[in-house]
Amino acid sequence: MRNILIIFLLISTFGYAQDPIFTQYFMIPETLNSSFTGAKKSTRAGIIHRTQWPGLNFSINTQYAFVDNWFEEIDSGLGISILNHKETTTRYNLTQININYAYELQLTSEWYFRPSLSFGLGLKDFGFQNLLLEDQINLYQGIINPTSMDQVNLNDSRIFYDIGTSFLLYNEDSWIGLSVLHLNQPNISMTFEGEESLDIFASLHGSYKIPTGYRSKVEVYGLFNAMIQGDYNRMDVGGKVKYNSFYFGALGATNPIKSGFQSHTLTSINGFFGFDWKGFRIAYSYDFNTTNIGRTGGVYELSVFYDFGQGRKCYGCPDY
Repeated sequence: MRNILIIFLLISTFGYAQDPIFTQYFMIPETLNSSFTGAKKSTRAGIIHRTQWPGLNFSINTQYAFVDNWFEEIDSGLGISILNHKETTTRYNLTQININYAYELQLTSEWYFRPSLSFGLGLKDFGFQNLLLEDQINLYQGIINPTSMDQVNLNDSRIFYDIGTSFLLYNEDSWIGLSVLHLNQPNISMTFEGEESLDIFASLHGSYKIPTGYRSKVEVYGLFNAMIQGDYNRMDVGGKVKYNSFYFGALGATNPIKSGFQSHTLTSINGFFGFDWKGFRIAYSYDFNTTNIGRTGGVYELSVFYDFGQGRKCYGCPDY
């Protein structure tokens, strides 16, 4: 039983080598691309909470918070972000703090280019200190020994440094971005002297404003986000409709490169709605599972951010 439990935990470590993905990446794109740091040319702060599969005994909770600012004199944005990711059953936890920097270049009268760098410090924790091994149980004396003779040495936590880069090309209506994270492929192994590199995460994503007529009050956007990390791949495709200060739409989460013959092409349909109010943007999304994994309870996200430059027209800023 002892060895089975340890093997389970080690396998779980490999499973958590994938980055958390937010359905609402297009509402708070800082979650995906650091080139959006300071992109609205004001001071902004926000938070997003994600709960995955609450109907199972395997729910995962993820939070992301950020604050950033635009510095006009150096055409740069600077910000800080915090990601926290926790699985309820194994008590696995990831916390990462990133410093993000973006620089803006004007290519033409309409198009802008933003390269960025992101430097992070991450902490992975699996709570191995709560593990009770067989040789710690002393039935004759009725006590639990504080130490074990087991030869598998496990770290309670792993601290690592992380480097990423992103790019953004945009005009006032549409944008396309590329993010490449974990360039240094940090070691995330939970065993002493172990080597388990975090796979590079790459994402190509964009938003395109579809013409609806000169006098139309309705704005329609096509959205996509293609991601790959190791053997994992995903592509979200859908649309967003904006009417005055209200937003609604849907995305389909797909698995375009199937890793097995039982893999599903469409894994979920993700609906969302939101609104702007006095500098705030509030949005809610729910992912409807389309696979046979069972009654998962779906995935839901709630996001809130505030723009301290509310009411100011942002010229030359990406629309999102």
